[in-house]
Amino acid sequence: MHIHQLKLTNYRNYDQLELEFSPKINVFIGQNAQGKTNLMESIYVLAMAKSHRTANDKELIRWEQDYAKIEGVIERRYGANPMELTISKKGKKGRVNHIEQSKLSQYIGQMNVVMFAPEDLHVVKGSPQIRRRFIDMEIGQISPVYLHDLLQYQKILKQRNLFLKKHQGHQKIDQVMLDVYTEQFVEAAVKIIRKRYEFIDMLQRWAEPIHAGITRQHEKLIIKYKTVPGLKSDWAADDMKAYLYSKSKEAASRELERGMTLVGPHRDDLQFFVNNYDVQIYGSQGQQRTTALSLKLAEIELIKQETNEAPILLLDDVLSELDEERQSHLLNIMQSEVQTFVTTPSIDGIHHETIQHAKMFHVERGEITCPE
Repeated sequence: MHIHQLKLTNYRNYDQLELEFSPKINVFIGQNAQGKTNLMESIYVLAMAKSHRTANDKELIRWEQDYAKIEGVIERRYGANPMELTISKKGKKGRVNHIEQSKLSQYIGQMNVVMFAPEDLHVVKGSPQIRRRFIDMEIGQISPVYLHDLLQYQKILKQRNLFLKKHQGHQKIDQVMLDVYTEQFVEAAVKIIRKRYEFIDMLQRWAEPIHAGITRQHEKLIIKYKTVPGLKSDWAADDMKAYLYSKSKEAASRELERGMTLVGPHRDDLQFFVNNYDVQIYGSQGQQRTTALSLKLAEIELIKQETNEAPILLLDDVLSELDEERQSHLLNIMQSEVQTFVTTPSIDGIHHETIQHAKMFHVERGEITCPE
């Protein structure tokens, strides 16, 4: 899979932009605040219908404009696949092969991307929210059903939290109504938990050997999924529902005190262990970066396995964050069938032959030129 052509209209600092890319390596060189990351973000948004940098879609629209549009031609093994995403104050609309998609969950997954930016190093040492977002974004690319289930879960969670907040501190509540919310909540939660267990298991199978290769077999990476305490991954769905329901009933008084749902996958987290030590707590900066790199490289392999096509790799100012050995592992992956986009202030110091054969673009004040 690769993106052959990209067209931007009113996107961030770009008024009109049209580019054609190499199916292999594309490097965008420019100083900070010139538009490199905006370009990289636009490719990500075309694929995922949301930014990795902001939750406010209005920020993607050029100043004093009513809408932004991203258009791309995606080459897949069965042929060209035009995609288009329009962002306005009324919301987002996606088209695939010129046909408007009724739901964004149907749009997402037509183009698969793996983004690696400096903030992705925080997937190891950052907050649980960052790790949950990492899980959700990656599962969503390979399972549109998961996105639908996640939206349903979030909707039910919001309703249940509103009920708890409304009755916070009250002695008497409508117990029947709370039970209805809890049953709906448990039904939706188990779908999310089961899919996350499945995803983490696949991620572990790919990340462990990749991490061992980067560390020359000196370190072993183990990824652990932290969900509702006591829940087991090999339980049947009905057993999970019964257990989660009982845990919700146990927490009911505390939930009413605090006015929020205290049990469920919205509180999930990941733990990363290297040689049995928690990397988030005890790992060096190098180990944390190796873990983050292993996860990103594992994502590529996982998506290839699930879709039978390599995803597009987006490296936004990340090469300078890695030492020469970790750079080399990343650049070796880029030599394969993975189309890669790299942003960097300079290629000085990057001596790998992959970069020397890349298609080069220069970015300055929202203008992009290709000297070739």
